[in-house]
Amino acid sequence: IERSRSVESAVLGKYNIWRKEVENENADSSVRFMRDQIIMARVYASIAQMKDKLELYQELQFRLKESQHALGDAITDSDLHHSTREQIKAMGQVLSKARGQLYDCELVPVKLRAMLQTADEQVRSLKKQSTFLSQLAAKTIPNGIHCLSMRLTIDYYLLPPEKRKFPRSENLENPSLYHYALFSDNVLAASVVVNSAVINAKDPSKHVFHLVTDKLNFGAMNMWFLLNPPGKATIHVENVDDFKWLNSSYCPVLRQLESSKMKEYYFKAGHPTLNSGASNMKYRNPKYLSMLNHLRFYLPEVYPKLDKILFLDDDIVVQKDLTGLWEVDLQGKVNGAVETCGESFHRFDKYLNFSNPHIARNFDPNACGWAYGMNVFDLKEWKKKDITGIYHKWQNMNEDRVLWKLGTLPPGLMTFYGLTHPLNKSWHVLGLGYSPTVDRSVIENAAVVHYNGNMKPWLEIAMSKYRPYWTKYVKYNHPYLKNCKLLE
Repeated sequence: IERSRSVESAVLGKYNIWRKEVENENADSSVRFMRDQIIMARVYASIAQMKDKLELYQELQFRLKESQHALGDAITDSDLHHSTREQIKAMGQVLSKARGQLYDCELVPVKLRAMLQTADEQVRSLKKQSTFLSQLAAKTIPNGIHCLSMRLTIDYYLLPPEKRKFPRSENLENPSLYHYALFSDNVLAASVVVNSAVINAKDPSKHVFHLVTDKLNFGAMNMWFLLNPPGKATIHVENVDDFKWLNSSYCPVLRQLESSKMKEYYFKAGHPTLNSGASNMKYRNPKYLSMLNHLRFYLPEVYPKLDKILFLDDDIVVQKDLTGLWEVDLQGKVNGAVETCGESFHRFDKYLNFSNPHIARNFDPNACGWAYGMNVFDLKEWKKKDITGIYHKWQNMNEDRVLWKLGTLPPGLMTFYGLTHPLNKSWHVLGLGYSPTVDRSVIENAAVVHYNGNMKPWLEIAMSKYRPYWTKYVKYNHPYLKNCKLLE
């Protein structure tokens, strides 16, 4: 190492680790000193103005502007102009003068605290705005996907009724096949889920996809899969509004969503997303008003003839054959899922209100959370244990949102408490929609990758390094995608 230090850094290039700038532990000492000077100049300028020392105030203001301009976006001393030394010296002189005239042991700390509080409030405000904008970006339908849905819908309703049917309908209730449940209002996202699962299946003819969407996207979803049939696999598209049993007299969450309190919460809160805490913004999200989001608690009602089903979110990509999941022994449990907790995070106390006695009595705050997105459900055990009834009980108790905020994961954790079997983590890798540090080898070895979070792969805010895992299953050559200028 000592011999390496003597190597001429210019020979090895600008970014050689032995350069003096890197070797110097105080490479930003001048930058930090200037920032300190700027802070003190603001303090003294405020005091000078308060004490009517206008000449000193103007001098401090002049040096402040000069230093701020010189500092700019500099991070290390090498980013500063060579003339900065003179400005530091000039600022030092005026600060010394101000200290002599204005220093007050009580007043200076008061001003510093006031500045700190102001800066803290600005940071909080910016965080709120950032969270709001990221939520807005995540939940706004891109023009291309809206265009795609509209074009497909028009063409679907121009088809004669006899051409709107999918083949192999006899497979839909065959319990010996591999059945998937996918609930989505995003045509492009649903197409990637189905396409990726079929491409990676060893025998696609044994796979059956049950897709439920809403009235608005029903025609588009049908038309897409009529034009792009999933090979030998079976597909069926249903409209959630056609489930007549799904009504407010049977379903507590539907009754709550129709209540005046909920409408007040969503629509008459005076732009609460900018006034309330950033942590509450995600709960004021239109997706929670959609029954597609809550349909996962009614799987036996939707598929009464099936014994086991694999539930998939529409923001996942399948990378391997999934038939092994139907062979996993759930050991009498109802739900097979990947656990998400580490040493101190994603445990029950993150999702549930343990100050409420009903929660504190029935659940362990340190119990491990698990992920929705890829779940194996044993529908026979579901019926035996009356899972939907358990869900209804907790949902009724949460009418005023005192047990948990809105969403499906908290009631899912409660409903399947003690009834969830942990799957090997390689089946389901999460975080591609929010974490930039998911290991590449972990992603590539995963059976399913999940873009949970705001940065969905079909949005411009998606993380570019993760997007190819999704886009490889998009049919770019399809004329609808070209006409709608999708994913250019």
